Amino acid sequence: MCNMKKEEVNISSCKRDITVRRVSRPLCFIPYTLYFIFTVFVLTSCHYPRPDLENGKLGAKTRDSLAYLYERHYTWNTNLEVQDDSVTIACLPVKDCYNTLYKGDRVVVAEFAIHPADSVDSVWVKLAHSQEVQGWLREKDMMRAFVPTDSISQAIYLFSDTHASYFIVIFALFVAVWLFRAFRRRQLQMVCFNDIDSVYPLLLCLLLAFSATVYESMQVFVPETWQHFYFNPTLSPFKVPFVLSVFLMSLWLFVIVLLAVLDDLFRLLSPAAAVFYLLGLASCCIFCYFFFILTTQIYIGYLFIAVFVWVFLRKLRSSLAASCYRCGNCGQKIGAKGVCPHCGAINE
Repeated sequence: MCNMKKEEVNISSCKRDITVRRVSRPLCFIPYTLYFIFTVFVLTSCHYPRPDLENGKLGAKTRDSLAYLYERHYTWNTNLEVQDDSVTIACLPVKDCYNTLYKGDRVVVAEFAIHPADSVDSVWVKLAHSQEVQGWLREKDMMRAFVPTDSISQAIYLFSDTHASYFIVIFALFVAVWLFRAFRRRQLQMVCFNDIDSVYPLLLCLLLAFSATVYESMQVFVPETWQHFYFNPTLSPFKVPFVLSVFLMSLWLFVIVLLAVLDDLFRLLSPAAAVFYLLGLASCCIFCYFFFILTTQIYIGYLFIAVFVWVFLRKLRSSLAASCYRCGNCGQKIGAKGVCPHCGAINE
């Protein structure tokens, strides 16, 4: 960001020296970056680069393991955990012999097999819970009933669960209605309605909307990239496909902007009003997430995200125009030189 040169004028008022400081007007490049990121996202590859399997230094088992990793997104010794209440695995080649796994049981991928005659799923996976409890399961059933043991993968699974999503929507609607009634009666401050003097809350909603748009775009256009990330998660935005890098960077920016929102809230509002504002902001963020998830599926979400960026730019410009100066006495933002509306000092 670029900072314009500060203008300082020393004046004397009531036998005190007061300095009028022109507020630094940072040029926020984030909205323009969003356009650039979306353009590059469309024009660039979004797949993980495959290793050179023809390398003579790789052993046969290592070569096969890497091939399965980039073809199936998991490989031998991948750790999984049962999420269904119970799962039955077949003790092949022994017929009518089965083992039962229960929710919370952990297994490891031990072997793969291809059954071309199977009309349901030709890929079978051998899972080992212990030396005695092992068995085979169709890959399709394994994907449905198991989740990787990595904490990031389990968080993705929990957040993507249908029932949890419905609960979040109902909770968000309830909080939104309750806050709207409280807002009408008590004139509470909310995002875009009697908002505080800060662009960070709206930017927070914009970042979540952008993250939801990128996430759903991966689900629609490159689902294998997301599936590979699901089995091999990371919080680092480096050494991953560009679209995943954009998604992870937007999440990190969301955390940083959230801290800025908390700082502004508890500086500008009382603790009680700040808590009410946070509840309303959480409802707005949840609404933005589900709205852009649903609209991106039918391709109109990209239009809405462009409109959202335009709204944010207008608010940013009006905020900068309305607060060009800071009072030399109390340090609060003021729109023009003259009498400060906060402390009454004269700024010239």
